[in-house]
Amino acid sequence: MDFFDRLDRRIAAVDSVVSVGLDPDPARIPDHLADADLPRWAFNRRIIDATHEHAAAYKPNVAFYEDADGWRALVETIAYADGKDVPVLLDAKRADIGNTARQYAQLLDDDGLGADAITVNPYLGRDSLEPFLSRTEAGVFVLCRTSNAGGADLQDLELASGEPLYERVAALADVWNDAGNVGLVVGATAPEELETVREIVPDIPFLVPGVGAQGGDAEAAVEFGLSTGIAEQYRDRLIVIIVAIYRYDRTQSCGRSGTDRQ
Repeated sequence: MDFFDRLDRRIAAVDSVVSVGLDPDPARIPDHLADADLPRWAFNRRIIDATHEHAAAYKPNVAFYEDADGWRALVETIAYADGKDVPVLLDAKRADIGNTARQYAQLLDDDGLGADAITVNPYLGRDSLEPFLSRTEAGVFVLCRTSNAGGADLQDLELASGEPLYERVAALADVWNDAGNVGLVVGATAPEELETVREIVPDIPFLVPGVGAQGGDAEAAVEFGLSTGIAEQYRDRLIVIIVAIYRYDRTQSCGRSGTDRQ
């Protein structure tokens, strides 16, 4: 079963489109978990135990795991989420050329991390993404219009054709979607642009960061991110995945917050 089919099934099972962020900052892990063998894994396990009945997916950001113990924690986290039958979308924003890209794409293999999907950067063009796209069972989410304010520096640049760069990226993602395994990252902080991208690609799933602390509105994201141009029975596949994150205090147990730091 490919990633998007699995995600469809998961959304239907839990009646939720929330992807829970797993970004455990070691400096902020609660004191009662600090002495665990792998504190980040201990923290993530508690998050998963508390949320798996409602999570459509989990989204660990690899920046929070890029050391020896962190990598071990990430391996344990992905395996545990898989045991709960929740897909894992690795927020890695990878892209490179040649053999380097092929090595990065192994994060999706069972003998790598075994993630179900990954975020990628399209700036180097299709050949840099081919090793990811060729893994047709995996989901590949292409950065399109990100939620950070600085994204406009490049993404809003007007091309000779008159379209902004982010619109061209959306159109290219549609071209690259031969295997039906491409999604787009489109931030909730600019709902009008979210709507524009949806008009360009009516049948590509969106991962939508920026809800909460960055000012994005979940209801607006769903309203503008859903397609009205296709039959109702196919809309589940296009449902916006609202990215959530957990705030935590060193002295407290895990607490829920609907914010994101993408």
